[in-house]
Amino acid sequence: MNRLIATFFYSGLIRPAPGTWGSLAALVVALPLYWIGGPWLVVAAIAVAYAAGHRAAEAEARDSGDHDPSHVVIDEAVGQWIALLPVLFGAARVGAPVLDLWPGWVAAFVLFRLFDITKPWIVGRFDRRGDTTGLMMDDVAAGFLAAIGVVLLAVVAHGVMMLGG
Repeated sequence: MNRLIATFFYSGLIRPAPGTWGSLAALVVALPLYWIGGPWLVVAAIAVAYAAGHRAAEAEARDSGDHDPSHVVIDEAVGQWIALLPVLFGAARVGAPVLDLWPGWVAAFVLFRLFDITKPWIVGRFDRRGDTTGLMMDDVAAGFLAAIGVVLLAVVAHGVMMLGG
């Protein structure tokens, strides 16, 4: 069960770039979660995935002898869902079909991967902890930075649309 959770339904076993595959899998899973229960179900899934993921990642790290095994991508799922929250809450607020906000999905994915890979500021600080909390929290931080970026891009995009239309 630990491997299933830690690899986010085995998406972390896909090569190359398991973190990117885990992030894409998280987007796929976010959609039915949103359709079933709206953005608040995704928030609940974040909490459950973090708690279960921490335990599973710790077990996988112990078994592999590596504090951050590349196949562990539950942290990417958590961070990707956080990055997507502005899009999900925005769609729910205005009653728009969530897939009509596809530029936000793309921005959430790209920004999250950018922050997860480059590890700026607080993301890098968590990553350097070298423990399971750092493994999980660097992606949480990358998700929050990406979510802020998504909001800023939406403000710019909608401001431009309002000026032009």
